Amino acid sequence: MTAGAVGRRQFTAALVSSAAAGLAFPAWALSESDAAAGVRAALERAGTAAVQLLGRKDGFWGNKALRIGLPPPLDSAAQVMKAMGQGRRVDELELAINRAAETAVAGSLDLVRGAVRSMTVEDAVAIVRGGETAVTQFFERKTREPLTQRFRPIVDDATRKHALAEKYNALAQRAAAAGLVKGEQASIEAYVTDKALDGLYRTIGEEERKIRRDPVATGSALLRRVFGR
Repeated sequence: MTAGAVGRRQFTAALVSSAAAGLAFPAWALSESDAAAGVRAALERAGTAAVQLLGRKDGFWGNKALRIGLPPPLDSAAQVMKAMGQGRRVDELELAINRAAETAVAGSLDLVRGAVRSMTVEDAVAIVRGGETAVTQFFERKTREPLTQRFRPIVDDATRKHALAEKYNALAQRAAAAGLVKGEQASIEAYVTDKALDGLYRTIGEEERKIRRDPVATGSALLRRVFGR
């Protein structure tokens, strides 16, 4: 049996199982190709919107929900350091962290689109008819590790551009000298990479919700057909 035949059997079985579980489906059934194409189209649209929102000045810094704070253990020492007259350095470091994340995300659009296009949609029905961010959750599970590896060089470049490592090391050394932190500091580049991807996936999820709630507004016949209730 060919791989395509196996996929069609699995897809049909998923439809039957979903119907047996009492899930509501329209009178027509999505084809495997429609479901897969719809998932990819939704992800590409949501991913592009997320990169455009976050990959600009104040994309992170101007968003209270996504603004990246200081990495531990400096986060717990920040208020004490401000009281000790180090407030300007604390603020400069936090701003540099967010600027680095914005710069990195701005350069990630091709990576995000490539990850979307290379996805194999194995659970098409569950993803299409899942919760409000089921597509994003699936995408994150499949792409978090490879995107982290490919995202890191972009973050490294952004770190150099914004002199982030220097600002981080200077503040960390002052905190250590004051006895506020001790031990080896975590990599600031790894921290920014992780937090930037957190913000990216969260924003993709928000864009997915918009598509699911009003697929007609996308202007896409495919998304209307796949995500319409």
